Amino acid sequence: MFNRVFQSTPYRRLHGLVTGEAWLLASIALVSGLILAFLQIADEMIEGEMEAFDNAILMLFRDPANLDSTIGPPWVHEMVRDVTALGSFALLGLIVLAVCAYLLLARMRAEALLIITSVLGGTILSTVLKMGYDRPRPDLVAMSHQFTASFPSGHAMLSAVTFLTLGALLARLASTRPLRIFSISMALLLTLLIGLSRIYMGVHYPSDVLAGWCLGAAWALFCSAVAARLQRGGAIVHGTEQD
Repeated sequence: MFNRVFQSTPYRRLHGLVTGEAWLLASIALVSGLILAFLQIADEMIEGEMEAFDNAILMLFRDPANLDSTIGPPWVHEMVRDVTALGSFALLGLIVLAVCAYLLLARMRAEALLIITSVLGGTILSTVLKMGYDRPRPDLVAMSHQFTASFPSGHAMLSAVTFLTLGALLARLASTRPLRIFSISMALLLTLLIGLSRIYMGVHYPSDVLAGWCLGAAWALFCSAVAARLQRGGAIVHGTEQD
């Protein structure tokens, strides 16, 4: 009898509604927490309270005998430069264009619009904040190729926005739990590696990267919550459960 009740259509609809509302409330709470964390980091950065922390972390990756040089063999330096390139505006733009082109060809217009909106919104937000805080870059190395301010890290923020949004979307389209876990895990790994590469290279303070992660994750989570709403409304479809 109880099995029939739990498997009935009204029960499944009620369970889905409750689960959806719980996910929405959890998302709102987490987004709020991430934004508050960003504001706290920004406030401490402005007051100079992050200076000791930033310098201590940066020095972990510098050669004490020559602060212009990072620790590790040359092949590590090359690898880090390759990783940091994954968060560049040009490469992220190519990834977004390729993914959106695929989604449009697959007639998944809502998903493509979601990704474009998320990435463009994150890019605008990052640019405005950089102009507003206007923090100078670390003076450890010559950085003639850096054209923007330091806070927050654009690589950290935009990689979080792009990869976490893509990971969340892939997870929603995945047909099995392992695929969902893999999608989110790879998105988190890429985001973390790109942010750490900026600290290793000495082109960003650790607080820049932390702030970028917080705000980028908040924006990506917000977009994921929107995607969940669209999914429940039927605008976005997902795979059939095969666990």
